[in-house]
Amino acid sequence: MRVREMHPLCCITLESPSEIGDKSPEPTLLRTGSAVVYSGSDFNNAGGSDVAGVAGILYKWTNYHKGWRSRWFTLRNGVLSYSKNRRPDHIAGDDVRLIGNLPAGNYSRRKHGKSVGIVHLKVSSFRESRSDDRRFYIFTATKSLHLRTNSKKERAAWIEALISTRNLFQLRPLNDNLNLLQNDVSISTERLKNRLLEEGIGEGLVKDCEQIMLSEFSEIKGQLKSLCEDRSNLLDTLRQLEAANIEGEASGVHDSEFQLMKQFSSLGRGKYSEWSTTESSDDIEKQELDEASDEEEANYLDANECFSELHTSSGSMVMDNMTNNTFDASAHAQVVRRTKLPDPVEKEKGVSLWSMIKDNVGKDLTRVCLPVYFNEPISSLQKCFEDLEYSYLLDRAYEHGKSGNSLLRILNIAAFAVSGYASTEGRHCKPFNPLLGETYEADFPEKGVRFFSEKVSHHPTLIACHCEGRGWKFWADSNLKSKFWGRSIQLDPVGTLTLEFDDGEIFQWSKVTTSIYNLILGKIYCDHHGIMHIRGNRQHSCKLKFKEPSIIERNPHQVHGFVEDVSGKKVATLFGKWNESMYYINGEWVSRPKDLSDSSLLWRRNNPPPNLTRYNLSSFAITLNELTPGLKEKLPPTDSRLRPDQRHLENGEYDKANSEKLRLETRQRMSRKLQENGWRPRWFQREGEDGTFRYNGGYWGARETVTWHGCPNIFGEIDQDLLSSFEGS
Repeated sequence: MRVREMHPLCCITLESPSEIGDKSPEPTLLRTGSAVVYSGSDFNNAGGSDVAGVAGILYKWTNYHKGWRSRWFTLRNGVLSYSKNRRPDHIAGDDVRLIGNLPAGNYSRRKHGKSVGIVHLKVSSFRESRSDDRRFYIFTATKSLHLRTNSKKERAAWIEALISTRNLFQLRPLNDNLNLLQNDVSISTERLKNRLLEEGIGEGLVKDCEQIMLSEFSEIKGQLKSLCEDRSNLLDTLRQLEAANIEGEASGVHDSEFQLMKQFSSLGRGKYSEWSTTESSDDIEKQELDEASDEEEANYLDANECFSELHTSSGSMVMDNMTNNTFDASAHAQVVRRTKLPDPVEKEKGVSLWSMIKDNVGKDLTRVCLPVYFNEPISSLQKCFEDLEYSYLLDRAYEHGKSGNSLLRILNIAAFAVSGYASTEGRHCKPFNPLLGETYEADFPEKGVRFFSEKVSHHPTLIACHCEGRGWKFWADSNLKSKFWGRSIQLDPVGTLTLEFDDGEIFQWSKVTTSIYNLILGKIYCDHHGIMHIRGNRQHSCKLKFKEPSIIERNPHQVHGFVEDVSGKKVATLFGKWNESMYYINGEWVSRPKDLSDSSLLWRRNNPPPNLTRYNLSSFAITLNELTPGLKEKLPPTDSRLRPDQRHLENGEYDKANSEKLRLETRQRMSRKLQENGWRPRWFQREGEDGTFRYNGGYWGARETVTWHGCPNIFGEIDQDLLSSFEGS
């Protein structure tokens, strides 16, 4: 049997509370940069005495949007409470001992912060992190607190205070109220008997009165005992729930993660019922981070801000160079994104293929403008970002690789490569072809990603993009080669997608062929087929086959593949559908297993929005062309969201959309001449003559200051003299 590893501090023996208090030095409190750290008997009083307590600033993990936020914590009388801010002039009156530092400087006069959380240590547990010497965790039956100190010494001080509090509870058992009944509580009727006899009442009547009094007391004693037993049972139930680790279920953990947590709980039931530093309990740290949030307000404060006025009103500085991957997502307010497209202003008119041919008889086909009926209200630049809807798979891959599990890293990357095709089902309209120099940015702090794309070449049409997330970078440039087969169109993507993690591991792959069927008769639909190779520069690579549809195929959209190590051995099998979900199972399987109980889910497609239109946009795609409040003033004049024909189509103003589309396509015909005359992309640069386009940097810094030098108004009116010169050439 494996013996639980115990921290040396667990062996501390305590004297009586009075002796503990006598050994404690006088409380001291420093208001500026000096640290106050206690050890030994100092915390025996501070942690559990009814008189003194401990307090200080700890960093609490909220969520991936806000990250670590400083909170003011106070531990006294067995209760740990925390608030977002606290005025320093309230500390002087509190009989507390300070752990850590208070920032130097003048104190802001913020309102006293109310407590946003309370934890009763009598029915909770705590442990240190084995991977970070500044972190520790506190678990209750309904939530988990992920806490971090500024130094290892401060963490030791907090842990010692918590242990002292727990030890004092052990000196006073949870069912301490029952101690009263263990001594056989009784009453004396001697004085009452003597008083009655003095009044001349007979002994028989006195005995009857005594029996009545003893009977009433017996009932009260039974009620008291019942209440104490109920209290003890309630506390025992809370401890059992704690041991069963139901906080994962109560906080809304994903099914797969909750199953993983239950597996660890079954290995050592009750591992959270007391303080522990066992290695197995540390394995779920990363699974819990996403759900360890109980503060969802759009506006929030740090405790540090209440002790110093050094912070500025503009928030954190945004890093200009995205390669540093250090932008502060907390500088952004919570963005509420739309859930449906605007209601159309006009009633949509159907388009007849024959009427379109008739209207364009005798015209130059190079100048024929297809009506916006065939477009959806997003551009190809925005569609590139749609492939990152499930970017959490890359976050998960980064964490797996960081913990040394390279197999799960590439499995999540493979699921991400497949997930980009999920939104194509039912999408019959084509995105807008961007103008030369057109750009698109996507800042999604709730997803932890920033994305930027630009049309870098008109002939051939090339779109370059760059995205950064939590521990990874993704970039690509893409082009499509099309073939018309009468009733269908075949689209062959040209270009390489590159994913690089902060630890130096790189993966590259290319997209598979897309075919659109039934262009003349029948219901239009698309499918994807071909082989996708995901090549890594370290231990593993992956090969996925998108099965080509056939007339007799009863199970379309199938994807099947393998993960191989450096020796070529197949170590895992992937299977699923590109429009539904992907699973994996260890080892080599020639076909999909009939029983999915042995397989593990990697990815599942999000549910479609309830209010679908003919565009069949996903909930994520609906947000891509949205102009959130205050965004328009920050965008460059080249951003796709400012394109008028696309905006009119989204609003259902079809006549305006058609006229604007004709105007912009006339302007687009100038792009080839511009490119031949030495035009260069603004934000990307090609590596070599035929290399990929890489992001130059500088965009987010220009956005912060709203200085868009070298970004022309490509959607503006056409200069007639310039147009005449191009038509004459």
